[in-house]
Amino acid sequence: MSTRGRLGRRLVQLYAGLTLYGVSSALLVEAGLGLEPWGVLHQGLAGHTGLSIGTVSIVVGAAVLLLWIPLRQRPGLGTVSNVFVIGLAMNATLALVPEAHAFAVRIPLMAAGIVLNGAATGLYIAASFGPGPRDGLMTGLHRRGGRSIRLIRTGIEVAVVVTGFALGGTVGVGTVLYAVSIGPLAQLFLKVFAVPAASGGSTVVAKGSSAQVILRP
Repeated sequence: MSTRGRLGRRLVQLYAGLTLYGVSSALLVEAGLGLEPWGVLHQGLAGHTGLSIGTVSIVVGAAVLLLWIPLRQRPGLGTVSNVFVIGLAMNATLALVPEAHAFAVRIPLMAAGIVLNGAATGLYIAASFGPGPRDGLMTGLHRRGGRSIRLIRTGIEVAVVVTGFALGGTVGVGTVLYAVSIGPLAQLFLKVFAVPAASGGSTVVAKGSSAQVILRP
């Protein structure tokens, strides 16, 4: 694959992945059976601020990005895009998808949201344009403090879920299923969406901090 073609594919994967991530998060909201950890916090804050959950996601992402400054983390195109695209995609999806009330609809919505989230994660990480704000916070704390990514991620996400639940965010079976399945799903889709090297040789699977955070919790 040529250098220009590879860049084009990476850009398509980045924005397709971030858009689908927002769509998947919205499906989990519509299912009402439990959100991913940060989604619990976003929903809780949305209920207290009157803002849409997608808008809260943007505000929280921007706030987390500010925490990169003392950690001396450098954002990439994917980092900044992550802040805005996911939240906008969530708002658009929630505006278009009708509310689901029957379990016969909510359960497939939950399953689709989790699987789509794994695919979206593989897409945007394999694009290699930099980690999202939340992933970068974890890896930045790891680099500055020396503690394991697993410990830092667990501590942050437990705090996020507890805070979000206290604010009224939804914790349920979807939260548990997401926690146990997102790693294997993301690992699978990272291989599926690996971008071929510019020389036309072997494919390149995204490496570095963002992959470590998601795939080695």
